[in-house]
Amino acid sequence: MSMRHVLIVGSVYVTVFLSPQLAWAQAPSGEALFEDSCAGCHLTNVIPRALSVDNMRTMTPEAIVGALTSGSMQQQGFELSVADRQAIAEFITGRSLGSVTGDRLGWCAQSASANWSGLNSGPAWNGWGVDITNTRNQPAEHAGLSADDIPQLTLKWAFGYPNAGSAQSQPTVVGGRLFVASQRGEVYALDAKTGCKHWMYEAQSGVRSAMSVASFDQGQQVVFLGDFNAHVYALDANTGAELWVVKIDDHEGARITGAPVFYDERLYVPVSSSEEGLAADPEYACCTFRGSVVALEGLTGELVWKSYAIPDEPRPRGRNPEGLFLWGPAGAAVWSAPTIDRARRLIYVATGNAYTEPAAETSDAILAFDLDTGEMRWSRQFTPSDAFVLGCRDGNANCPQDNGPDFDFGASPVLVNGADGRNFLVVGQKSGLGYGLDPDREGATVWEYRIGQGSALGGIEWGFAVDTEKAYFANSDYLTREPGGLAAVRLRTGELVWFADAHEPVCEGCSPALLAAVTVIPGAVFSGAYDGLFRAYSSQDGSVLWEYDTNGSYETVNGVDAKGGSINGPGPVVVDGMVYVNSGYAAFGGRAGNVLLAFSVDE
Repeated sequence: MSMRHVLIVGSVYVTVFLSPQLAWAQAPSGEALFEDSCAGCHLTNVIPRALSVDNMRTMTPEAIVGALTSGSMQQQGFELSVADRQAIAEFITGRSLGSVTGDRLGWCAQSASANWSGLNSGPAWNGWGVDITNTRNQPAEHAGLSADDIPQLTLKWAFGYPNAGSAQSQPTVVGGRLFVASQRGEVYALDAKTGCKHWMYEAQSGVRSAMSVASFDQGQQVVFLGDFNAHVYALDANTGAELWVVKIDDHEGARITGAPVFYDERLYVPVSSSEEGLAADPEYACCTFRGSVVALEGLTGELVWKSYAIPDEPRPRGRNPEGLFLWGPAGAAVWSAPTIDRARRLIYVATGNAYTEPAAETSDAILAFDLDTGEMRWSRQFTPSDAFVLGCRDGNANCPQDNGPDFDFGASPVLVNGADGRNFLVVGQKSGLGYGLDPDREGATVWEYRIGQGSALGGIEWGFAVDTEKAYFANSDYLTREPGGLAAVRLRTGELVWFADAHEPVCEGCSPALLAAVTVIPGAVFSGAYDGLFRAYSSQDGSVLWEYDTNGSYETVNGVDAKGGSINGPGPVVVDGMVYVNSGYAAFGGRAGNVLLAFSVDE
């Protein structure tokens, strides 16, 4: 899935210092280094979705150094020295390292941090989709907010992610605490009502995934997350202390973007990759990554099973002009959180495109694995022959003969019981199609609904919501002439109930595309747009109940300079009368930003 690979935004900054010898040496020219190492992608259309220079200028130099050191651009930064990375970062941003205010303020009182009530107390939103079926449907008793309340929502507090250009980790809220992470790898436990910090932990790389919190019989409360280098972490949810860290895939492009899911003492983790971006380099021997889902013991991190989305191991399929082997099959990354089916003892995952030809039959597919053994029970492919990598141009032997449409599944499958008691597995694809599947007939199609034309950035990009009567699909179509729009379709039949047209963009040159995940509560649907507009719609007829323009600067509880921008990736979270949304996404023509916004109804 191309959207995740050529970003300079998902990274953890590693502080570096020049040695005395380097300090006396002639300083490298950032302009010359940029021209030699970066301009070929960022100033051309070779990789159209690479960050523009204008977007990179809005970032901090620390964020760019972090991306080149241990983040999403670390392969490109591997051959650069410490001084080279610093020079490039300072040239792009026009600022010196250390010139940006850090995250020093806004700590909670020690007494408040010591007396946490834990997971099983009060309203919650745990993990990506509220629960293990990923409906993104928050019940009234946990939402604490009615449709009648929504017009009175006002901003209560803002939290700034330091040295960041994107806000891309969805909050998890349990026991009055909010767990969230930054693109640099800072993991925070905040007070859900005030935004003050209880603790902070530094991961080894950037974090995009939502987190899951679990309570064990021994009384241990644990928060689980994954990073951009395929590490899985278990932290003490009360103190932030590290309990264990496990690397679950050794491929250089492997990363975790979907949330880990905890069920019955085990943790289930999806694995995605950036290899289709690495393949843009003609000298890279493409491709060997295979998406997977990994089951770990929750208490220890011990491997239970690992199952690949493509069962066959990669093998040589020819040579490139440099004489290196070309490999395959590869691809079928798992971008989103897995979905648990208790009754059938299955775990469902959605896969991305293939990287090599012929495209694996399990790419662009819904897969069902045995929950206990990891054995693949069935698969349903929706777009055959979708082999796609970035940077395809004359002379790149990594490119398929016919580069596919890049129609991944970026959204988690949703398992739901309809009002009539019938089970559906609802899925949405970047092709612009949503489907209702029968889990008792190996994913046979019951209905389908087209919301948009579809493109490499959606269609249905990151997530949708489902209640017992309707499925709510947001349309991106960002790369088409008619982006945006929100549809509600009948769960039993896929028939359109209502459609909310795309809004007029709130900023010049911006897009109303809806790439971010959607959230539903009784009576209302929340959706954020790529131009930064955040809206609540009536779930009955699609009328607008409330809207807020998230663009602009914010005074934050932690003293970090913050601003809003494009909304993409994580969806809104509604818990205990509060509504949380991230704003800022410095990629693909989006508007940079680094803020988490919290709304409530003033009492």
